[in-house]
Amino acid sequence: MRVTVHRSESLDAGALAVVRAAGVGPLLRRSGVVLGVSASAGFAVRLTDDAELRRLNRDHAGTDAATDVLAFPGEGSGGPAWIGDVAISVERARAQNPARPADELRLLAVHGLLHCLGHDHDRPDRAARMTEATRALLPDVEVPELEAHEPPFPAASGALRPAPQTAQHSGAGPR
Repeated sequence: MRVTVHRSESLDAGALAVVRAAGVGPLLRRSGVVLGVSASAGFAVRLTDDAELRRLNRDHAGTDAATDVLAFPGEGSGGPAWIGDVAISVERARAQNPARPADELRLLAVHGLLHCLGHDHDRPDRAARMTEATRALLPDVEVPELEAHEPPFPAASGALRPAPQTAQHSGAGPR
């Protein structure tokens, strides 16, 4: 899987240090291999701040609040598959797990990838499978049990992009 990581110019030196320590690009490439994603498939990650996540959440989901991760599943039809796009607030990752912010960033990146690949935690059985998949991809990270939730957004009809998947999944932050 081809992974492109975009870093926002708004990230401060501390956030950039967390980004470097997390190694999101190599992690997602390895995760793609483990999950059987085609080597020609594409995936993009935007590492940014709460202000940008709030804007994206408002514009695409109608919720005027920051969140930690938004996933925009791709369409994959014609040519190489596009897995999707994920936006992550590094600021939120640092706040949710101040002791291990790089682990939180890894957790959010894998969580977004899994959402783009069709995983969800809208029912207890699916939440358990998504937790298991996350733990398999992050064996050295403490991964909390995902709680089932109602889908946060109505199905996108006529939208240019599918409605994003969003959630807060830190052991330290709200769920």
